[in-house]
Amino acid sequence: MGVTCVRLTLADEASARRVADIVVEALDNDDAAVAACENAQGGWDISIHFSMAPDQTAVRDLVALAAGDAAAHALVFEAVEPTDWVRASLDALAPVAAGRFVIHGAHDRERVAPNKIGIEIEAALAFGTGHHGTTYGCLMLLDDVLRRASPRRVLDLGTGTGVLGIAAARALRKRVLASDIDRRAVALARENARLNRVGSQLRIILATGFGAPEFAAQGPFDLVLANILANPLKGFAAPMRRHLAPGALVILSGLLPTQAGGVIAAYRCAGLRLKKRIERGGWASLLLVLD
Repeated sequence: MGVTCVRLTLADEASARRVADIVVEALDNDDAAVAACENAQGGWDISIHFSMAPDQTAVRDLVALAAGDAAAHALVFEAVEPTDWVRASLDALAPVAAGRFVIHGAHDRERVAPNKIGIEIEAALAFGTGHHGTTYGCLMLLDDVLRRASPRRVLDLGTGTGVLGIAAARALRKRVLASDIDRRAVALARENARLNRVGSQLRIILATGFGAPEFAAQGPFDLVLANILANPLKGFAAPMRRHLAPGALVILSGLLPTQAGGVIAAYRCAGLRLKKRIERGGWASLLLVLD
């Protein structure tokens, strides 16, 4: 069966994320894999591998919605030899180091230094594997926290690929609770946890908000990681507060720099204050502490 590869280069990461998000949302993951990575010129290269010839007009329409007509017209469709097209889209991704953590694919497993914590992720997206600024920022803040503290109860809210929960479980060698509202994300995170030998330490549940009984049973939490989006994060401030231990630390991301102030204010009303803020690739990540 032939494979079609669609290629596009964009100037910034935010546009690349929008394109990847809308393509993943609209297309069947069994038929298409998306990868995006920064190139040497500072732009972002996107590749979409289709197991069957796609409807080119439909693909251009999706890209136009996310990045405009010029990006849609710039799409290049090309036939490639049959191959493992998910892996082909990932092999171009170099390992990403964030403090003690190194996010990598199977092809770079042997390149992880002995003094680093390697986290192997074979997802169909670069976002959520450390190549995206929000994941990188969270990992850097997690590394910073773990140099000074050893939290006993940890929650990864909105786990996605499971990277943050896996990182915490590997570094702390303790049980970690993770949740997501998407069944596919939960299944992927569980597979990634098994791949990284923390399947028994990382409990991953399907849950919306803080309604599931596991939150009360495994809390109150000393550390919460939540790489989601600004509006849901603001809504979670008050319910999250009820599940935090005294002096708890909270790492938040998924925020544009212009959105950070509103999120900080929402959590300040819930009794948390900003401890550290970092930015990467046009995204902000926050570390807050419960007073």
